Amino acid sequence: MTESASVTDSVTPARSEHSADVIVVGAGPAGSATAYHLAKSGLDVLLLEKTAFPREKVCGDGLTPRATKQLVAMGIDISEEAGWLRNKGLRIIGGGSRLQLDWPELASYPDYGLVRKRDDFDEQLARQAQKAGARLYERCNVGAPIVHELTGHITGVHAKLGEEKTPVTFHAPLVVAADGNSTRLSLAMGLHRREDRPMGVAVRTYFTSPRHDDDYLESWLELWDRRGAEDRLLPGYGWIFGMGDGTSNVGLGILNSSSAFKELDWREILKAWCASMPADWGYTPENMTGPIRGAALPMAFNRQPHYTKGLLLVGDAGGLVNPFNGEGIAYAMESGAIAAEVIVQAHARATYAQRELALQRYPKILKDTYGGYYSLGRAFVKLIGNPKVMKIATQRGLTHPLLMRFTLKMLANLTDPTGGDAMDRIINGLSKVAPKA
Repeated sequence: MTESASVTDSVTPARSEHSADVIVVGAGPAGSATAYHLAKSGLDVLLLEKTAFPREKVCGDGLTPRATKQLVAMGIDISEEAGWLRNKGLRIIGGGSRLQLDWPELASYPDYGLVRKRDDFDEQLARQAQKAGARLYERCNVGAPIVHELTGHITGVHAKLGEEKTPVTFHAPLVVAADGNSTRLSLAMGLHRREDRPMGVAVRTYFTSPRHDDDYLESWLELWDRRGAEDRLLPGYGWIFGMGDGTSNVGLGILNSSSAFKELDWREILKAWCASMPADWGYTPENMTGPIRGAALPMAFNRQPHYTKGLLLVGDAGGLVNPFNGEGIAYAMESGAIAAEVIVQAHARATYAQRELALQRYPKILKDTYGGYYSLGRAFVKLIGNPKVMKIATQRGLTHPLLMRFTLKMLANLTDPTGGDAMDRIINGLSKVAPKA
């Protein structure tokens, strides 16, 4: 027996109720997708969720064709009968113009998106992972990692289980951090946020509204603060997504690339923006069905490396939110599928060294897949952080539908990698030559 094999044997526990091939911490879209694909491939998976379903998450609830593709890959029933609302594309408003763009027709992605509330959406994915064979523990609050004293590798986690907060330990030779932007597990393993990467904030609420059945996602590219003596253009955008259930999800996305990011109360900005809407839309305090909530948007690989010492980062834990448009769910699910494929291949290797070699592919695949595109996105964030640039781009761009179709493909990352049109080739080419940092 080689030395490397004996070390691996020492960190691999005997199979029991609280041990598995892989532990996934967090049952959001990233964690549930990871657990689903691992379980479908025959691995024993523990999926640990700190809350109980159903539970709310701050989100726009609008899903692009990228996310829709991942739902299909998980075998989710996305029919209208199952409660999903389809959308045809994006309506863009700004600079005195209004442009309605259909999602592009591509070989790689469907030509429609979806809408579903996160409290229901996340549970559907977690239950699908369960059906595939993953063992889900709800009300399982994960604390400190268990680290092997010789290798420094994570070999499990300490947790408190149930309403009684019973102490329990879970063991596995690999752990996936899918615990969101705060990702206490990553921090405990020494992985801190990169300050040179953009961050965003989303704030949103729900209103009963006659616009609830809109079949286009709506984005307002100019966000005005009209509360003072002089109107002020802010570094962000607004959205209105009809939920199909009598309500609209109305919110703001704000980037940290401006001095206004910290100095303003964005909940108050959202209230003022809603008050400026036509009265018959119903975005008034008496029609609000819940409080205004906010959440951080970790963008462009803001925590790295995505694999180290037995720990893989997926979704928001690894900062995979698209800096162009603030979309996180698609990339959470995609990174989960990628991580699962890498883990399955590594699991089949005979020695510790061979498994490590396979696992080191994960951050390389992420950079090859998203690195150049995210670098372009970081440059985009710096540009639109200047409200003057955003104003000019909005006023000039929205009057050119062909340019806006190109922009939609770029912002939503919707291209065919091979055999696409000229727009696809330009976007793909730019992404390939950009640094994969």
